[in-house]
Amino acid sequence: MTSSAVTALRFHDLTLGYDRHPAVHHLDGVVEQGALTAVVGPNGAGKSTLFKAIVGALKPLAGSIERSGFAARDIAYLPQAAEIDRSFPINVYDMVAMGLWRRKGPFGGIDRKDHAAIEAGLAAVGLTGFEQRSIGTLSGGQMQRMLFARLLVQDSRVIVLDEPFSAIDGKTVADLMHLVRRWHWERRTVLAATHDIELVRAYFPQVLLLAREPVAWGATREVLTAENLDRARRMCEAFDEAAEACASEAA
Repeated sequence: MTSSAVTALRFHDLTLGYDRHPAVHHLDGVVEQGALTAVVGPNGAGKSTLFKAIVGALKPLAGSIERSGFAARDIAYLPQAAEIDRSFPINVYDMVAMGLWRRKGPFGGIDRKDHAAIEAGLAAVGLTGFEQRSIGTLSGGQMQRMLFARLLVQDSRVIVLDEPFSAIDGKTVADLMHLVRRWHWERRTVLAATHDIELVRAYFPQVLLLAREPVAWGATREVLTAENLDRARRMCEAFDEAAEACASEAA
C-alpha cells in the first residue's frame, strides 16, 4: 500500500465461523478505498462468510474488522440469489426503493429527488417499464438487474457483491459488469465473490484467493497462478465436508 492510499477495510487476525466452528481462519490485510477486488476460491472456502462479517451480519470468533469512517449499515450488500425470497409480494419499483431505507428510515417519505433516483437506477439496468412487475415474475437476469438498481439507489461508498454473475446470461453479465467498472471509476470500494476466473482476469485488478485461510492477496496476475489455484483446491479438500464440492469445481 502506498503512503497516499486510504484504507476502507482492515482485517486483524480475523477468524469467522458458526457455532464455534471456524470457516475463515486468521485473515490479515487491507482493502484500500476505491479498490476493485475479487474474492475467489473453491466452494466452502468462506467467501460468503467473510462478506456476512463485513456487512455486520456475523460477529467474529476472534480478531476484528476495522471500517474506516463508515458503519456496517452503510455498506451496499448484494447477497447470493438463493437468499432472496422471490415469493415476497412486492413489485420492482418498491424493491428498488428499499435501497433508500438507510437514509430515509422505514417510515420516511419518498420525495421527487428519490423518485428520480429510482427511475435513474431502473434505466441504468435496462428495466424501465418493469416498475409494476411482481419480482416473482422476473427471470434470473432481470432479478439481478433489479438488485443492482437497488444498489445504485443506495449510493454507498462500499459495495459487497456475493456471486453477482451466477446463473445469468452473458448480456446481463456484461451490462452489470459495466456498472461495477463505473463504481470503480467513481472511486467506490467494490468487493465481489465469483467463480468466473476469466472474468476476474479481465476486469479485476486485485484478488483475494481464499480457502478458509488466505492463499494469496494482491495483483490479479500474481495471485491467479496455477500453483496458487492448485494450493487453494488442495487446502479445501483437506476439509472432508467440502472435498466433493472442491473436486467438482476443479474439474
